[in-house]
Amino acid sequence: MRSTRDEAFTAYVVARRGQLFRTAYLLCGDPHRAEDLVQTALAKLYAAWPRMARADSVDAYARRTVVNSHLDEGRRPWRRERPTDDAALDRAADQGLSVEDSDALWTALRALAPGQRRVVVLRHYWGLSVEETATDLGISTGTVKSQTSEALRHLRSALAPAGRDDTTTDTRTTKGIQR
Repeated sequence: MRSTRDEAFTAYVVARRGQLFRTAYLLCGDPHRAEDLVQTALAKLYAAWPRMARADSVDAYARRTVVNSHLDEGRRPWRRERPTDDAALDRAADQGLSVEDSDALWTALRALAPGQRRVVVLRHYWGLSVEETATDLGISTGTVKSQTSEALRHLRSALAPAGRDDTTTDTRTTKGIQR
């Protein structure tokens, strides 16, 4: 029985680890911390695997565990330090965006409040509905809507080219973030 459990869990991790890492990376902006978050989330998922394997929402549980791990890590005193710009040298440039546009997008995402960043990642990276996002984060749908609206307003303002007002949006730099 244990080997079947391990095989099912291993198959799940092989299929979803990349997505979980990208989610963690988008939440914290540091590849090393993202690895730690994924490992913590997978350890918790493994402990709950017998119950999760029977549930329909393994992906939702895994996403929620990554988000909760990020919140828990942020509460630890030694995690309150901020990564320096040297960490930007470790990241590959996103495909489809110029280096300048990618840097501007990352700067704008880092400037968002943590709650807004979580909502943007779940809504626009994962493509979750308002209800799914609210369930994953344990907040109301109204909070998801207001956080999304406020986050997109901040992103539009931060990504607006010089000389243009902040109500227009450069679609090249906000690809995947618009509603």
